[in-house]
Amino acid sequence: MAKEGVEKAEETEQMIEKEAGKEPAEGGGGGSHRLGDAQEMRAVVLAGFGGLNKLRVTRKAMPEPQDGELKIRVKACGLNFIDLMVRQGNIDNPPKTPLVPGFECSGIVEALGDSVKGYEIGDRVMAFVNYNAWAEVVCTPVEFVYKIPDGMSFSEAAALPTNFVTAYMMLFEVANLREGMSVLVHSAGGGVGQAVAQLCSTIPNVTVFGTASTFKHEAIKDSVTHLFDRNADYVQEVKRISAEGVDIVLDCLCGDNTGKGLSLLKPLGTYILYGSSNMVTGETKSFFSFAKSVSIRARLTHYGEAVIRML
Repeated sequence: MAKEGVEKAEETEQMIEKEAGKEPAEGGGGGSHRLGDAQEMRAVVLAGFGGLNKLRVTRKAMPEPQDGELKIRVKACGLNFIDLMVRQGNIDNPPKTPLVPGFECSGIVEALGDSVKGYEIGDRVMAFVNYNAWAEVVCTPVEFVYKIPDGMSFSEAAALPTNFVTAYMMLFEVANLREGMSVLVHSAGGGVGQAVAQLCSTIPNVTVFGTASTFKHEAIKDSVTHLFDRNADYVQEVKRISAEGVDIVLDCLCGDNTGKGLSLLKPLGTYILYGSSNMVTGETKSFFSFAKSVSIRARLTHYGEAVIRML
């Protein structure tokens, strides 16, 4: 199921590139365009929830920064699983369409709103945005913008906000990762999974157990201590290596994997549900059916010393 989600995300990216290639390059490619008195930009617009045919590259009015905002010329933007969920309408309180998707980007500061301090036009930055990242230009509050180190590319910076902040919060603010602990992370080949592995490597003697589709193993084998096929019996493999189980389980799949993760959790361990890939791919359609299917209350009685966290 997770593989399907990855493939759909890749299809989305390919579609965007194809549609962008059809767009006539008015006024010199990636710059701003002027139609009458209004400046315009290109953006990927989601016309309605559903398949790839709902996405189009079109022109929109260029935004201007309000008080406390920065205007950023986008050089790269993130494409995450949440974007797939938004495209399909599988999120709580989905926004109205049409809309411009995307929650993270990197680029160059092009203009400053009133009261903005600490930034100058021309600064290289990465930013969180509330949608609208899949566009040539975006405006976002200054508190969600961060300068990019000199040695970091725009592509690398665009991959940081969602994936690494999620991974950091789970490992250090919720699970209190410490030296010598062990972590089981599902979808180890995904953005958050790779961020988890990299952050775990900053703490001595942390063992990372990862599950991923086999076609990703070659690319990520050096970043994970023990790597398993998510469709195989990884529970027995983990128990063979660590009879007591693991200290932390990071579950982005839910469904059957939740029960497996709980069975591997050490006493006083931390289980974190931070996503639900199977909701999108069809195995579980809602959080409520997920909760019913795994019988969390019953499992908590059995694993009474476990700490259950949901993000």
